[in-house]
Amino acid sequence: MTSDSPTPPRSDASHGTLPANGLTYKDAGVDIDAGDALVKRIAPLAKATARRGADAALGGFGGLFDLKALGMTDPILVSGTDGVGTKLEIALAAGIHDGIGQDLVAMCVNDVLAQGAEPLFFLDYFACGKLDLDVATAVISGIARACKEAGCALIGGETAEMPGMYSEGKYDLAGFTVGAVERDKVLPKLETMRPGDVLVALPSSGPHSNGYSLIRKVVAVSGLSWEAASPFSEGQTLGQALLTPTTLYPAAALPAIRADLVKGLAHITGGGLTDNIPRMLPKHLVPALDEQAWTLPPVFQWLQETGGIAAGEMARTFNCGIGLVASVAPENVPALLDLWLELGQDPIVLGEVRAA
Repeated sequence: MTSDSPTPPRSDASHGTLPANGLTYKDAGVDIDAGDALVKRIAPLAKATARRGADAALGGFGGLFDLKALGMTDPILVSGTDGVGTKLEIALAAGIHDGIGQDLVAMCVNDVLAQGAEPLFFLDYFACGKLDLDVATAVISGIARACKEAGCALIGGETAEMPGMYSEGKYDLAGFTVGAVERDKVLPKLETMRPGDVLVALPSSGPHSNGYSLIRKVVAVSGLSWEAASPFSEGQTLGQALLTPTTLYPAAALPAIRADLVKGLAHITGGGLTDNIPRMLPKHLVPALDEQAWTLPPVFQWLQETGGIAAGEMARTFNCGIGLVASVAPENVPALLDLWLELGQDPIVLGEVRAA
């Protein structure tokens, strides 16, 4: 039987009265229209990241990439995934969202660089309780800018609005990248490494995206607010200074890889200097760092002094100002230093490789 009259409200003792026309997804907290509006906002941003092999079009069920367009002879695919950890808590508390997208991209693309791979494409996952279009646009704009700088295409992603899963105003991020490297360029080249190889590093922009649970503890001990003047950098609030985005290393690392100037690369992430440099070395070799080779940047000095953090704890938690470390044959060190200086980098001869 059909009727033109609206269905009368139904009463349920345990759930109350239903709307006259029944429940909608929006009644449950999910706004499909807001999601569609976000896609319209970010589509031009993604298109701007187009590169050979991808046109960065959004809207399909999957992102496409044409491997043949790379022109590689014997490519190996390398994948990486990561998030930005509790650095998000500072972004949320300070209301600063435009740099956290770069953190997400950098944590992924820098990892695949350590295998010698050129980042090809990136996908993001943005999850929240209620979609705030301005916040989501700021975050994804940062992702797109970082993808363009890293030379990888933003070919897709997922925005998930999950009321009840996240409290109001909260969101989470994850990312995934795929790169490619010619088989004979895969890093590390363990069989070529010898005692006496030199460790050459590129500096970090700050803590990057690691150790932020300890950073937040130090800030709590200091009694400073995120809006307070930064005690270690002029012209910034503490929140702004601690949200300095993670450095993207592809523009510096890829030319060195292609020129066969490095035997291995270590991205200094969780585990700090202590744990990450050995990951690129064979078991019979160990890194020996020259502690006089670089000065601990002001942000790390402040964290150490304010938190009373021991030197060993600093080295296993933070990058301590070092973002990427290369293992280099002694005869190739001058060429690598010249290359990185020409590219506007500030390389540091960090130490050497020794027998275990």
